[in-house]
Amino acid sequence: NLPSTGQEIKYRPFLVKEQKHLMIAQESEDNKLIENAFATIIGDCTFGEIDPYKMPLFDVEYIFLRLRGKSVGEKISLNVLCPDDQETYVDVEINLEDVDVHMHNDHTNTVNITDNITIVMKYPSLADMDGFNSKGQVDSIFDMIKRCIHEIRDGKDIHHRVDMSDEELDEFIESMSSDQFEGLSNFFETMPKLQHAVEVKNPKTKKKGEVLIEGLQSFFG
Repeated sequence: NLPSTGQEIKYRPFLVKEQKHLMIAQESEDNKLIENAFATIIGDCTFGEIDPYKMPLFDVEYIFLRLRGKSVGEKISLNVLCPDDQETYVDVEINLEDVDVHMHNDHTNTVNITDNITIVMKYPSLADMDGFNSKGQVDSIFDMIKRCIHEIRDGKDIHHRVDMSDEELDEFIESMSSDQFEGLSNFFETMPKLQHAVEVKNPKTKKKGEVLIEGLQSFFG
């Protein structure tokens, strides 16, 4: 079931040739090749029913995690850092079937700018990640905000993203107050994320702690 909609989809395990294609892409450390490999595997293994470039990124990560579990095995081992001393690493075993997309109860995709102006956001997709890390951190953040603005509602008037230029959006965002901009930041901070908490025990200090593993790449680090 897709986390974003609850829609039920059927899928098959990926084949050795598909796994090989992904491994070659990962070895290249080329983000575009890795992205294309993920998209191809997800599209093929869901029988063409899913377009990974048009769905929320957390859906894509969730689907791939399920595909990987059924194809290679649900149990994985990770080397994680103990939170109490921030220097000791321990091995933990995780069942991928236990990993889920977590939703914040107070999350919303509408951001109120004023009493009359509301921004409707969309979730980042695989397509939105194209070139994301090629810019500086500040420019990347502003660029992602622009990519995820779906529409701006001003009273009864609705301005769709496709009808607005980047320059117009830049001017609109840069004219916000800090409090108004914080609402946009909160959308990204609270949006659904693939994450899993594991309890670890530091063999040196004997103290227990919790480590939060977040994002698809973290589960294969």
